Amino acid sequence: MRSYPRNSPQAATRILALAMLADGHQCPSELALLERLEVHAQLGLSRAELHAVVHTFCEDLMAVSTGMCWADLAQVRPDPLRQVLAEVDDPALQCLVMELCISLVEADRYLTDTESVVLAAALLQWGLPRQAPLTVPASAKDQGLAYAGHRAA
Repeated sequence: MRSYPRNSPQAATRILALAMLADGHQCPSELALLERLEVHAQLGLSRAELHAVVHTFCEDLMAVSTGMCWADLAQVRPDPLRQVLAEVDDPALQCLVMELCISLVEADRYLTDTESVVLAAALLQWGLPRQAPLTVPASAKDQGLAYAGHRAA
């Protein structure tokens, strides 16, 4: 897997890509949220550059996982996850990336175990305070969120 300069917009974008792809697919609501929040501008990239980093990350995942199906790629492995997270060590950038990751994984109103693993790993590795629940409490279920295989009605 390739690396990016520490605290670069590309390193931050790759973490967002990891969060978006952790559930095994990119859903239209996540892509729409990227546009609505103008994530590219928040990170200092053009739209094309942001999408190029996401595309390159997908290529990297497929290159290191020969013979696996796409759903298997969503199984987050500890060493690559630590490597990707280590490329962002600026506290302000970590907070921005975490806020964006949480927004992206919530975009489809469905939180999977693998998305939770990515968020929890970032919180732990970066030493950030736990800012948002990684499991969905009953109050969130009332708002239509679902967790780990149980889609909300």
